[in-house]
Amino acid sequence: MGKRLKVAVWKFASCDGCQLSLLDLEDHLLALADHLDIAYFLEASSAVTPGPYDLSLVEGSITTPADAKRIKRVRQLSKLVVAIGACATAGGIQALRNFADIKEYIPVVYAHPEYIKTLDQSTPIAQHIKVDLELPGCPINKYQLLEAVKALLHGRRPRPASESVCTTCKRQGIICVLVAEGVPCLGPVTETGCGALCPAYHRGCYGCFGPKENPNTSALAACFRRLGVAEADIIRLFRTFNAGAEAFRQESLAHEKNH
Repeated sequence: MGKRLKVAVWKFASCDGCQLSLLDLEDHLLALADHLDIAYFLEASSAVTPGPYDLSLVEGSITTPADAKRIKRVRQLSKLVVAIGACATAGGIQALRNFADIKEYIPVVYAHPEYIKTLDQSTPIAQHIKVDLELPGCPINKYQLLEAVKALLHGRRPRPASESVCTTCKRQGIICVLVAEGVPCLGPVTETGCGALCPAYHRGCYGCFGPKENPNTSALAACFRRLGVAEADIIRLFRTFNAGAEAFRQESLAHEKNH
């Protein structure tokens, strides 16, 4: 194992859930303590050690002009940058603004719109800087994060998941809610990582981990239609935590034309 990694954890527009997943590693995090120097992590400590950093974990999307500048500074200070969570990898639930005119909403929500400095869209980190690894999820799978950090400590490339939620269902013996119960489910086009939590409770997958590699969203949407799902509801299915992910975004727009 090489030298101790100097690590920074950064927050942009997000709910802090992915940072909490890091803290939820608990005993695993203690085991890593001898190999990591947590130099910047305001969620956990006010103590700050100036950069540069070996590894930066970035949570959240870019939604303001100030953050668009700040993320470039993070890149300059970091040898490696890992985007963690749906906000950082796909714009998050706040990417729903990308389908509307933000200027129409600001005066409705805020008493003093002139104080609001925001961008028209919520965008992922990779749209602004080079990202070395993306870990999807809302929130991320803490064990996938652990694997990534351990891989970097050992000088090997992390091995992210590359299967659909359906694969997890099959391995756990969970009956397919789409086939057996006619429940709309994004499992066939969604990256695994949640342990098939929703299908285990007879609920359709919400796509928390974003689109898997080469997802056939149009075929799944056609299946939804055969189940009698309305176009407006198909749009909503693809516009949740990963609405800004390209595959989900394109599929939702295709149905918007028919709605």
